[in-house]
Amino acid sequence: MNVLHIDSSALGAHSVSRGLTAAIVTELKHEQPGLNVTYRDVAANPLPHWAPVADAADPAATMGADVMDEFLAADVVVIGAPMYNFGIPSALKAWIDRIAVAGKTFRYTAEGPEGLAKGKRVIVASSRGGFYSAGAAAAMDFQESYLRAVLGFIGITDVEFVRAEGVNVSADHKNEALQSAQAAIGGVIRKAA
Repeated sequence: MNVLHIDSSALGAHSVSRGLTAAIVTELKHEQPGLNVTYRDVAANPLPHWAPVADAADPAATMGADVMDEFLAADVVVIGAPMYNFGIPSALKAWIDRIAVAGKTFRYTAEGPEGLAKGKRVIVASSRGGFYSAGAAAAMDFQESYLRAVLGFIGITDVEFVRAEGVNVSADHKNEALQSAQAAIGGVIRKAA
């Protein structure tokens, strides 16, 4: 099985989502020895934002092809997606722009768009400084709703979130959120196996 591990937090060693993606991949390796893992850190090695490329020899075209190949080869994609200003980091959006490509991961038909990336499993490690999964604040969650929408658009409906929420509210809330997220990982992995 091929796993693509994507991190997008700019916080480096202080990142909650990075810790969660590492735990998810470690658990996947434990459940399925011999796993092939490809790692891409889009915060440390950012992709340029999408722009048309006229020449196939352009480094941006090569980079885009590499990103697409990694994605297409993956059976499971583990994405670290912290919430930045109610959405995802722009570095993660730049990665998504490289995998949401007409003719590769979706196509337009007379009946509407059709996702071509079916059969993949995505596990998202979602971290949030506040609480956005319920109540009035849920209307400000453009992070998870966007990821579900774009992944669904390209044909991926098997999407699971491991969420650490309220990590900037207090040290106690952060500890509770991390314990809850870590506890959820085992169930998510067993479902993915």
